[in-house]
Amino acid sequence: MRVKKNKVKKYFGTDGIRGRANSSKMNANLALKIGMASAKLFKRGKHKHFVLIGKDTRLSNYTIEPALTSGFLSMGMNVYLTGPLPTPGVASLVSSMRCDVGVMISASHNEYVDNGIKIFCPDGTKLSDDQEIELEKLIDNSKLPLVKSENMGRAQRIDDAGGRYIEYLKSRMSSSLRLDGLKIVIDCANGAAYKVGPTILWELGAEVISLNVTPDGTNVNKNSGSTNPKNLISTVKRTKADLGIALDGDADRCVLVDDKGRIVNGDLILGIIATKWKDKNILKNNTVVGTNMSNSGLEKYLKKNNINFIRADVGDRNIIKEMKENDFILGGEPSGHIILNNLSSSGDGLLASLEVLYTLKESKKKLSSFSNLFKPFPQIIQSFPINKNFSAEKILKKLKPKILKLNKSFKSDNRLILRKSGTENKIRVMIESKDKNFAKKIMLKTRSILKELNK
Repeated sequence: MRVKKNKVKKYFGTDGIRGRANSSKMNANLALKIGMASAKLFKRGKHKHFVLIGKDTRLSNYTIEPALTSGFLSMGMNVYLTGPLPTPGVASLVSSMRCDVGVMISASHNEYVDNGIKIFCPDGTKLSDDQEIELEKLIDNSKLPLVKSENMGRAQRIDDAGGRYIEYLKSRMSSSLRLDGLKIVIDCANGAAYKVGPTILWELGAEVISLNVTPDGTNVNKNSGSTNPKNLISTVKRTKADLGIALDGDADRCVLVDDKGRIVNGDLILGIIATKWKDKNILKNNTVVGTNMSNSGLEKYLKKNNINFIRADVGDRNIIKEMKENDFILGGEPSGHIILNNLSSSGDGLLASLEVLYTLKESKKKLSSFSNLFKPFPQIIQSFPINKNFSAEKILKKLKPKILKLNKSFKSDNRLILRKSGTENKIRVMIESKDKNFAKKIMLKTRSILKELNK
């Protein structure tokens, strides 16, 4: 049994700063301060300074984007505005456009009433823990010096940001990759990839059926995308498509649906890519990085095929940190964050999908032929909202000794993970066991304990 406690930070969670839009945790005033603080942190040297700001399709972006922009401009930094663009698109363009910093406005897979801010270094990577702590201090500094009026920055829109990102994705793949003859259904979750997702598949020759590509500000992730692929599954079956791709609101993750309508999650995607890369002798240091939530079935499969498997803390930033420190190139999460570190600096739903598609074209096989690559251990995963009068940290502290008593009944191949959500005021619980009934029993007991503590 493992209880995961996140480092306590005032603003940052596991994936940037996130909260209910127009509340104390995410509002225009805070965005203004974040813009000013980020400019102070990343403005170095005497050259012209630029920040690239992307966003998804949430209604609250109309307040967050101009506030962020004002913060950067007031500190003398010029602003590129991309409009709706996937998070990995922002990460790639920050580097290629020689920007000092990049910002993505998105709450990823959350509903539209939430929003968030992710910040990228000049090389397209996310901030380190030390940088986040330093930035938090700057956000709370009410005396940041503004530049003189004649030194304020300028803002301009980048009309071809989506096209630049599409060309970036193509450049990451073999020039021989063509998708002719494939019928692909893509669910863009009414999010940031609603244009670029279908476009790149079409440009590579696929027959494309697009779902959820009409954002209205309030329908991002609504009954759609990687967290709700029900409609995608039925469409793949009904149209007899070769496969389906489900993205989330900012398209940094994906899950796939095979030609028989079965879900292919991040663990299976990792298994497919790891097998191919090992066969081609390109899996550096013969290692895959997962997380504490990764299924033990994946770990068992990889070890059987002489591939090392390492678990990092939950969150793609933690996976990337582990990969960089140890020179690994492949990692990911069951949720569909897949990091191909030899191809990209961040998790990228479209890039991961293209890599799997390339595998299918090379092998001349259907995705369903890979769906039984390994047998996953039964898992039960649930999220428990915490009373607004309590903190998840305090609940976890009280929960730990009670759960340790349950742990005595666990066998060596059972796992129980408790952790505070890094994006919401919730506690995540994962129970993994070969015995489904045992897992259900433990989850019921855990739920009962949490309910009592949460009163």
